[in-house]
Amino acid sequence: MTIRIYKPYSAFPSGTRNRSVSDFSEITKKRPEKLLTFQVHRSNGRNHRGIITSRNIGGGHKRLYRKIDFKRNKFGISASVFSIEYDPNRNSRISLLFYKDGEKRYILHPKGLTIGSTVVSDFDVPIKFGNSLPLNKIPLGTYVHNIEFNPGRGGQIARAAGTFGQILAKEGNYVTLRFPSGERRLIERFCWATIGQVGNLEFSNIILGKAGRNRWLGNTPRVRGVAMNPCDHPHGGGEGKSPIGRSRPVTPWGKPALGRKTRGPKRYSNKFIIR
Repeated sequence: MTIRIYKPYSAFPSGTRNRSVSDFSEITKKRPEKLLTFQVHRSNGRNHRGIITSRNIGGGHKRLYRKIDFKRNKFGISASVFSIEYDPNRNSRISLLFYKDGEKRYILHPKGLTIGSTVVSDFDVPIKFGNSLPLNKIPLGTYVHNIEFNPGRGGQIARAAGTFGQILAKEGNYVTLRFPSGERRLIERFCWATIGQVGNLEFSNIILGKAGRNRWLGNTPRVRGVAMNPCDHPHGGGEGKSPIGRSRPVTPWGKPALGRKTRGPKRYSNKFIIR
């Protein structure tokens, strides 16, 4: 994948100034597989009464959801990569697999996987891009993605574009993985993972270029608290540009923000984080 950069079309502030997009050179099929798509209701941040419960969400272009095979549970049946497609619901590409028994499934597209390649999911398969097998069967130092938290639950870790986990050690019932963030975590040795790094590595370098493009993605403007009235935010009010007027910044509901941890402990997950 490469990045295509636009030039401004006018002397005045232009929507194409500093704007960049993917060239989509790896895409081989424009329309998705019809039987693997379905419509998903988008709440736009509202609850069942229409009240906003999650701010800054709404609008955006219509999307069909592609059903992705995160479990990779067709054991021992090989599949060939038929196409590489764009998915509006995620920043990575997806690959359409044709299995020998006639079934079709989508998977996340790993870097290096090409059209016509053969992939398989089993307990004893070659270590190559796109193959899926348990962590205890994968050699040390290998890059993996679509990693399970619990055996049989389906991949939940390292699914975004360019992400991966590197296997560092195996001890007892756990395997140590290192992620790009620097986090090291223990995962059960019987959890499944897919070999390789998720493709579309250049996604993080894309510049939206204009506010409207962010609205296409379903994001609405985020207004600063100091720009509001006192009835709308604790930071609001004052004459002209005023400071927040208190020792610690807070959320619209008065809870501490910016520097104070407010999340509760994830007892099952956090105890397996080494660093």
